[in-house]
Amino acid sequence: MAVRLGARSKFQQPFDPITAILFKMIQALTFFFVLAVMFMNPLAKKGIIDPKAEFIITTSWPDNSPDDIDIWVEDPAGNIIWFRNREAGLVHLDRDDRGMLNDTLEVNGRTVQNPLNQEVVTIRGVIAGEYVVNLHYYATETGKPVETTVRIDRVNPVLKVIYYDKLTLNEKGEEKT
Repeated sequence: MAVRLGARSKFQQPFDPITAILFKMIQALTFFFVLAVMFMNPLAKKGIIDPKAEFIITTSWPDNSPDDIDIWVEDPAGNIIWFRNREAGLVHLDRDDRGMLNDTLEVNGRTVQNPLNQEVVTIRGVIAGEYVVNLHYYATETGKPVETTVRIDRVNPVLKVIYYDKLTLNEKGEEKT
């Protein structure tokens, strides 16, 4: 159906209200689609880490060392975490590093080695009382003393190092608290 308005010039097209309505509907749908995509995919916040922990305890020893240092943590309720009991209460052993054992992986057909020796424990909630952190020289291939570092970070409300020390474990089986 075409409606003729006024005199027709040689460049003027007949006005079709159905076409105009369809065009406006397409414009509205496009607008709402763009608006919906903007709200479905918010911009990522860069550099913000939201760890679910109150404290992070890290012990590390020289890179590429084949020796195995273990961390044990006891909370005020008497729960103990170690490599055979990775979760107890609000304390979790996130990484049990065994020296160079299991530090290689294959990526795109190439073998990649992680030289970092580090064990990480997180405390996900605070129980009032004393926490005991113990290092244990579990296994050795070198037979030499190992210098370790222990770091305890309070994560919330802001990251703050509350303890940092270097300890030397002299022989297999030695423990330091």
